[in-house]
Amino acid sequence: MGAGQGLLIEGSVAKRMLLFAIPIFFSNLFQQLYNAADSLIVGNFLGGQALAAVGSSSSLIQLMVGFINGVSLGAGVLIARQFGSQDADGLERSVHTSVALGFAAGGVLTVVGAWLTPQILVLMGTPPEVLPQSVEYFRVYFLGSIPVVVYNMGASILQSIGDSRSPMKYLIAASLTNIALDLVFVAGFHWGVGSAAFATIVSQALCAYLSLRKLAKSAGAWRLNWRRIRFDGPMLRRIVALGVPSGVQASIVSLANVIVQSNINAFGANAMAGCGAYSKLEGFAFLPVNCFSLALSTFISQNIGANKLARVKKGIRFGLVCSPLLAEAVGLCIFLFAPVLIAAFNNEPDVLAYGVADARTVSLFYCLLAFSHCGAGIMRGMGKPVVPMVIMMAVWCVLRISYITFTVRLIPDIRVVYWAYPITWAISSLIFALCLTRMRLPGMDRAGHHAGALPYE
Repeated sequence: MGAGQGLLIEGSVAKRMLLFAIPIFFSNLFQQLYNAADSLIVGNFLGGQALAAVGSSSSLIQLMVGFINGVSLGAGVLIARQFGSQDADGLERSVHTSVALGFAAGGVLTVVGAWLTPQILVLMGTPPEVLPQSVEYFRVYFLGSIPVVVYNMGASILQSIGDSRSPMKYLIAASLTNIALDLVFVAGFHWGVGSAAFATIVSQALCAYLSLRKLAKSAGAWRLNWRRIRFDGPMLRRIVALGVPSGVQASIVSLANVIVQSNINAFGANAMAGCGAYSKLEGFAFLPVNCFSLALSTFISQNIGANKLARVKKGIRFGLVCSPLLAEAVGLCIFLFAPVLIAAFNNEPDVLAYGVADARTVSLFYCLLAFSHCGAGIMRGMGKPVVPMVIMMAVWCVLRISYITFTVRLIPDIRVVYWAYPITWAISSLIFALCLTRMRLPGMDRAGHHAGALPYE
């Protein structure tokens, strides 16, 4: 199958997972850095209202992009399974179908995002003084939907075959590009929040180009041939079967966060700015969470494809220990240094107070967030994406929204909104723990041997 084969299906489980996860960690770190750069530079050079505009847009962006990224995770699980089982024909068709899906989905997202921007922001209760800048940032951002989606699809393909270093390199290059352009457009020319979004578009376009070029120059069955980019019906159905539940999960959770954001908006622009600054910090807590969740999905899928089920069990245990510990370490740092970190975005007293209160309410519970995401990653890797979708929809969406809707009316205090996250993380972690204790690997017979067909095959 070519160079790189066996990265996750041979050798020490802990070493292989860490070697795979660490580049993903740094990829996410640099992505978070250039996302934070928008807010840092906007907050310091354009003021609190501009920072509020960027912060209010973030949950809406996650809502729109989350579904597509979830589908790319489904494509990654399928490709990793085919890579592990050395299914060269299936791998070739899956790669080209995934890239075609990325271009098509990005085009749809561009039109829908730009069209619905004002209506959605108004429904979210965005204050009138912030609305024009929020619309400007959001619309410009979604003009770059195609490179955003195509890069995520390309990175998912590379990571699924065990190459997590290349996406890391591309994101480092994009991060430096984004920060440089932010400084030129916003700090230098004072072109407004739309120019910060445009800097992100240019950076994502660079990532997309580099990832597709890497695939086009590959020597294995996953090599990208531009003339063969098209939809393969059977592969598209399998990608959709695995990816849509993950996409729905991401979108529903993001929808819940949009509703949470609308409740924050009701407390005014300072609350929006403070909580928006904290949300950028919270992104750093997601680094060990996301890298282990993705590493678990890929590790499990490759090893099930290679019929190495003992390694699957070892990988699950390792991920469930490491990810919560790392996430909690990040949370403790944010808790201790919250005043300094929030002030880096905006040091206005009211903005600072809101941001620090949010950080110190939520940050010590990141271990629960990590456990839930690991549980979801494990089930995706086993070809069971519907289970985490149902859990996340029920707890992180329905329960979270219900809690905020009723409790804020009884206790009109923004701290009620802050506590929505630790409470729902704890409940979902308990449910995932119960599911994992009763879980059986797909394709196993009663004697514990691989029985062949997998749920989606």
